Amino acid sequence: MSIKLFYDDIGFRLKASLKAKKVIDKVIRSEERITGDLNFIFMNDEKLRKINIQFLNHDYFTDVITFDYNADNIVNGEVYISIDTVRANSINYKVSLNDEVIRVMIHGTLHLSGYDDKKEEDKERMRMMEDLWLEEFKRIRDEL
Repeated sequence: MSIKLFYDDIGFRLKASLKAKKVIDKVIRSEERITGDLNFIFMNDEKLRKINIQFLNHDYFTDVITFDYNADNIVNGEVYISIDTVRANSINYKVSLNDEVIRVMIHGTLHLSGYDDKKEEDKERMRMMEDLWLEEFKRIRDEL
């Protein structure tokens, strides 16, 4: 298992990153999958927009893009996260930047674990799972 965090020319650093990795692993195991190689790459809006254009042919900003490299039951992938958009969302939703980053990491992990969010009912299910795992992260983070 290898969950790694990379920071592409930004000042942001995730707080409680070891606990975040623990929760990401629990998300994957809860879906009866195995954690393989998973990379989270944090960057700015413009860099993520370029990836969105190049690989998905979408010319707009987004908070997260996930590339699935799963092999059978082993979860492998890359999750690209725009700190700029996540920061704006954290202000909009009145939550801490760190908690919103964890939510987006969980969101990407859920995609890699087989969840989709194209239909409204799937979005609701995914949001429910994000909430559940974000609370688990907070519980682990706050343990003494």
